[in-house]
Amino acid sequence: MTTAPDPVRAASFRSRFRARQKLVGTFIKTPSIHATEILGGLGFDFVVIDEEHAPFNRETTDQILLAARAARIAGIVRVADISQALSVLDCGAEGILIPHVDSAERARKAVAACRYRGGSRGFSNSSRAGGYGALGIAAHVTENDERVTVIAMIEDPSAIEVIDEILAVEGLDGIFIGRGDLTVAYGETTMSCEATTAATAKVLAAARRAGKPAAIMTAGAEESAGHMRNGASCFITASDQGFLRQAASAVLAAYGALPAALEPETSNV
Repeated sequence: MTTAPDPVRAASFRSRFRARQKLVGTFIKTPSIHATEILGGLGFDFVVIDEEHAPFNRETTDQILLAARAARIAGIVRVADISQALSVLDCGAEGILIPHVDSAERARKAVAACRYRGGSRGFSNSSRAGGYGALGIAAHVTENDERVTVIAMIEDPSAIEVIDEILAVEGLDGIFIGRGDLTVAYGETTMSCEATTAATAKVLAAARRAGKPAAIMTAGAEESAGHMRNGASCFITASDQGFLRQAASAVLAAYGALPAALEPETSNV
């Protein structure tokens, strides 16, 4: 059953994230607006447009962020590099996921790229983020600095060693634990390995001490419940492509139970 969109979901993403409310989202891997519209209509809290690992350019990201606004779902963008933050923020992204934050210095650079006051974000109020000129300088600066969520991806073993310093960076709203990258970096093949499990526990404990939210990608609600008990509050499950594959696989498997072919008709003569 389709759930009516909540008009405050997208606008309040940062406040809900910082308050460590339960948030559920997914990655968008396909450069099309339709998955975001569907997910928003269903009641998901956010989508993450994956510019790091999927075929997006500024135009497709811009269109999907517009779809996110229309569907009342927060549009977050995982950029490939900090230098790309400006373009997606001008397009109206509610937040930025910054990959491979492995030091407090990189965390400070990420925050600076996303903030006007005390940061280095290039000014323009002529974009969607500024209402195409509707917001004056002061209003645009204030609104964007209060709205944009900055999330650091913790996905390198070196980041685990300095996680307290990273979380202490002023203006960093929270962290996302990249267990896939950590697993590969540790030379393992499953995220349930001892090294990744220990690193995840260490990061979640550090986030609790810092009073900052932690996001994590999980296989679903059952796995998320365990991480929630340890302090995670924001969950990314699958992707638009993953959902398509899962549903299509289930349908195809169901058809597999049918006969391979019709039996030849027999004559009554």
